[in-house]
Amino acid sequence: MAMRRSFPTVLSDRLPETRDFYVALLGFEVAFDSDWYVALRRGDGDGEHELAVWAVGHELVPPPYRADPAGVILTFLVDDVDAVHADARRLRVPLVAPPRDLFHGRRQMLVTDPNGMLVEISSPSTPSPAFTAELGRRGRAPETTG
Repeated sequence: MAMRRSFPTVLSDRLPETRDFYVALLGFEVAFDSDWYVALRRGDGDGEHELAVWAVGHELVPPPYRADPAGVILTFLVDDVDAVHADARRLRVPLVAPPRDLFHGRRQMLVTDPNGMLVEISSPSTPSPAFTAELGRRGRAPETTG
């Protein structure tokens, strides 16, 4: 089986606000915009990134899934989380946790999007000596260190 592409889709009852949130904070561009579906793209040196926003009440969304997001964290790895944090403050994005260094080699901040979706934005940082030693014993952790 060949996979052509994959991307997350956020269910929203606030399409314009959600679109504008990801455009303003993370630099996505609008590739398609309708009253029920928005496709966002960002192309840069590391490849193409995509995100979709789908109207939560649309007939194509099965009724049991027309609810607020739960059990999901949308993660974006960026070069400079502190710069994104400055933008988030300027844009008055709801901040859950300011940038902080984590033991596994990430500098992370947490925000929520207009739908209440938890969004992690992080940059590579230096892992703790204990975590580095654990990596040496167990092998590289999947995408936790940059």
